[in-house]
Amino acid sequence: MKLKVANGGAELAVSDETFGREYNPALVFQVVNAYLAAGRTGTKAQKTRAEVRGGGKKPWAQKGSGSARAGSIRSPIWVGGGRAFAAQPRDFTQKVNRKMYRGAIRAMLSELVRQDRLVVTPSLSLEAPKTRLLAAHLKSLALDNVLIIVEAPDEKLTLAARNLPHVELLPASAINPVSLARHDKVLATVGALKLIEERLQ
Repeated sequence: MKLKVANGGAELAVSDETFGREYNPALVFQVVNAYLAAGRTGTKAQKTRAEVRGGGKKPWAQKGSGSARAGSIRSPIWVGGGRAFAAQPRDFTQKVNRKMYRGAIRAMLSELVRQDRLVVTPSLSLEAPKTRLLAAHLKSLALDNVLIIVEAPDEKLTLAARNLPHVELLPASAINPVSLARHDKVLATVGALKLIEERLQ
């Protein structure tokens, strides 16, 4: 298949295997959830009544005081006591094999093409690391909420893009399902698309 290149460029021939796949919502949902889950630290921890300091002595006699029975000042119903069902560190990682991950990326790229949300540009560079230069270029392409994919990290583009609230810049090697789903449009250079195509084969 062929993709139209912005700014009057010639059409770019790409593989149907990568950009012409059928959309699989269940697979995309699973991969996006797994990617988000992998970003969780899972370090939340609370103390049970056995781990809280103190509480070894019975506060008062079992009978005769007129108060309710109490065996420890660190009971979960006491202020300063342990938690009844204390949270413990855990791993939120979900297993997603390589074939599933690549299949989801292919499906998402194909859906972007079908919805005309993928904009291809011959190249993308700035004379200086100025936010206004990049903002003006995106405005000329009628892009606002956009993910920019380039061949390799570019310091000028990185500095120019970091102050734009709805703009994300990624090298082709770092694309991920969450970034592809988060933005309204995707702006990719010809070289970046070729690298993505090679990576997903």
